[in-house]
Amino acid sequence: MGDVVVTRLIAASPATVFSFFTDVGRWTAWQGVGGELDAQPGGALRIHMPGGQIASGELVELVPHSRIVFTWGWEGDVPPVSPGSTTVEIELEPVETGTLLRLTHRGLAPPPVAEHHRQGWERYLERLRVRAEGGDPGPDTMA
Repeated sequence: MGDVVVTRLIAASPATVFSFFTDVGRWTAWQGVGGELDAQPGGALRIHMPGGQIASGELVELVPHSRIVFTWGWEGDVPPVSPGSTTVEIELEPVETGTLLRLTHRGLAPPPVAEHHRQGWERYLERLRVRAEGGDPGPDTMA
């Protein structure tokens, strides 16, 4: 199984960045076009993507302003990443200029699937950075 690690320096506080993972309206401001989120351990996560796909999982751990862990997969006919089959860990570290975000997506296989997700997370974390810093990344058009 492959792991993907993506980091992003964001000029916003860890509390601000954390809020983009615990409020569905803020989450879909950088990823997806709608969704549902029950922001507590065991709570469901569903993000509706522009191309009609739905990413879904369950929140596993929430440590305010420092750590978010959730399972991740795709509903429907989007093999080989079924809902709950992989885990995403987000770590938020306060730094002088804001927050260092480190995303680790575990359990992705085969290598082309891991690379596809790495590219997706690179793009989406850049959109998150823009939004958390007060900008507008524009509509999500990734299908």
